[in-house]
Amino acid sequence: GPAGFYTAQHILKHHAGARVDIYEKLPVPFGLVRFGVAPDHPEVKNVINAFTQTARSERCAYYGNVTVGKDVTVAELRQAYHAVVLSYGAEDNRVLGIPGENLSGVYSARAFVGWYNGLPENRDLKPDLSCETALILGHGNVALDVARILLSPLHLLRKTDITDSSLAALACSKVKRVWLAGRRGPLQVAFTIKELREMINLPGARPVLNPADFTGLENAIKDAPRPRKRLTELMIKTALEKPGEKMMEVQAVVAQAAAPREWGLKFQRSPQEVLPTTDGRRARGVRMALTRLEGSGDSAKAVPTGDVEELECGLVLSSIGYQSRPLDPAVPFDTQRGVIPNSSGRVEGVPGLYCSGWVKRGPTGVIITTMNDSFDTAQSVLEDLQVGVLDVSASREGFGAVESILGSRGVRPVSFSDWEKIDAAEVARGKAAGKPREKIVDPQEMLQLIG
Repeated sequence: GPAGFYTAQHILKHHAGARVDIYEKLPVPFGLVRFGVAPDHPEVKNVINAFTQTARSERCAYYGNVTVGKDVTVAELRQAYHAVVLSYGAEDNRVLGIPGENLSGVYSARAFVGWYNGLPENRDLKPDLSCETALILGHGNVALDVARILLSPLHLLRKTDITDSSLAALACSKVKRVWLAGRRGPLQVAFTIKELREMINLPGARPVLNPADFTGLENAIKDAPRPRKRLTELMIKTALEKPGEKMMEVQAVVAQAAAPREWGLKFQRSPQEVLPTTDGRRARGVRMALTRLEGSGDSAKAVPTGDVEELECGLVLSSIGYQSRPLDPAVPFDTQRGVIPNSSGRVEGVPGLYCSGWVKRGPTGVIITTMNDSFDTAQSVLEDLQVGVLDVSASREGFGAVESILGSRGVRPVSFSDWEKIDAAEVARGKAAGKPREKIVDPQEMLQLIG
């Protein structure tokens, strides 16, 4: 993913003798740039060009289809290399921890995103889109992505690299109303203005914001930082805007009958229970505790008031954050914070072991945040080389040593030129359908393709 490639890029650029090997669990590279970024945000994926330059450097090699911690241990890697950097991100999602969470119709936003983006582990998700109302729990950019994909006109999605099967499912979707609910208020939303504006301007979908939620906020944001101020102002403006006054009454009636799709934000609501249908199998709604805020700004806490309300919905998507997992018993892990304990990327108590990206600082921020964070870790590696913390007097075998370990375990790594064959096949399939690419979602098919 981005953390791995940016760390490699920085080390290669600032050290003329360094060689970097990149290991990846899947046959295909780029992590969340490929599997997280929304299909209708192709410009965000341009970083792949820079990553490709890094991978093609003669001092860099890519080995896909290798699961570290299973196919090769961290201890084995540390014997083969002078330094090892863990950049494996956050491949789990936080759970709600409420009754009914496992009913049919309830999904994590992470799995839903993986489904429409062709992440192999989510390819068989088959979300049930037969209801009219969906509820997304969370007020971050991922929540907005999911809402946008659910409500986007098909002609817009057809031109993207969304997977064929999810496009077919969305074509049959009955969802026409999406609520995004959060525990805190408008001043605490985590999404950014670009994503909100895009949602407000989505063709064929009407924003439904309750003006009462925004009363008195103009004063509250006078001294707020500019991004927060602009974001709140956009929500207030949208909440207070009247639908075109000039519209003839006849048109208004017709428009109502056509029932455009709609979406809205609900604040200060904390999910208590997913309510089951009478047969006890499926979700029919969510009971939410109404909350009040203690404190202000980003540190405000949501406290239940004792009042509850039920919201009817047949589809529930929880978008309350990603979570890192411990990879290997040899690596310290802070389960409380979901990160590898480190300082500037140096793993605590394990010299020569480093981390970068979400597993280093938690699952927040955009690609540029991860870039800076990875450069910071790379800098730590370079400093440790300079001052002799890393002993490079004895040479290490690198992939030579790992290759024989993988061979003995029947694991066949995929090279970057192998990936380029998969890439070419995907682009060719996409071209036939008028898309930038048609992703291959089955790892076995990928491996067959490269022989």
